[in-house]
Amino acid sequence: QVQLVESGGGSVQPGGSLRLSCAASGSILSINSMDWYRQAPGKEREWVATIISGRSPNSADSVKGRFTISRDNAKNTVYLQMNDLKPEDTAVYSCRAVIVTNWARGANEYWGQGTQVTVSS
Repeated sequence: QVQLVESGGGSVQPGGSLRLSCAASGSILSINSMDWYRQAPGKEREWVATIISGRSPNSADSVKGRFTISRDNAKNTVYLQMNDLKPEDTAVYSCRAVIVTNWARGANEYWGQGTQVTVSS
């Protein structure tokens, strides 16, 4: 089994910063990609950023220049550094990873439980 555990959420004033972490654990043979998504109240889940080994990270236009995704392969952990936060960034942030636990079965998708980020003055 694989578990994704997020941390680092909280409340911050506009213009502030937060750093989210998502650690994957379990019977992991390979992590193909790791992503961050968010869902604001009353809205659909929105893709935020993706990082794939050997490729440049990619992020949504709404966060480009403010959010940075990075990954520590040794720790199977993905980070989301969020700067210049705005009230519209308020959401539950969840990480997703595509992970191989069995070479014969290929990769599967796993999700974390989510962490709340609230931006308010």
